[in-house]
Amino acid sequence: MTDKVDIQAEQLAELLIKTSCKLVTAESCTGGGLAEILTRIPGSSVWFERGFVTYSNEAKQELLSVPFKTLEQFGAVSEETASAMVKGAVDNSRADYGISITGIAGPDGGTDDKPVGTVCLGWYKRDEQGHTTKIQFEGDRLAIREQSCLLAMQGLIDMLQKVAD
Repeated sequence: MTDKVDIQAEQLAELLIKTSCKLVTAESCTGGGLAEILTRIPGSSVWFERGFVTYSNEAKQELLSVPFKTLEQFGAVSEETASAMVKGAVDNSRADYGISITGIAGPDGGTDDKPVGTVCLGWYKRDEQGHTTKIQFEGDRLAIREQSCLLAMQGLIDMLQKVAD
């Protein structure tokens, strides 16, 4: 992981502290990498509430209440699933904000419709509208995972800056 990751994590931590908010993560392709980055910061227990690593579809359903129909219709790597994951994470925690990441980090698992590097992310504030994005990253497995974590943090930084200002 790069210095940029740590700098961005610190920026996110400062905003969560400033707004007195807590964060929950719901991760698939990053395997808990985002939670690990965030909890490197001493004192992160003040603002990091918990993290879900839901690699399998069954885990997404059991821990995050992602509907089977969503997974069946859109697949695990979809904005619809990312949206259900992040809402489920917030609903199953005491956090104010949530981030979800689901994708194909490779080197295998890609298809013509969803090639390796396809990642869907979701952001959600309790009792408000969330938003999602789908992006195509380049690089190897580690690069895709790092880029996913960076974008996940940046998306929440953008949301929190609107509240903090």
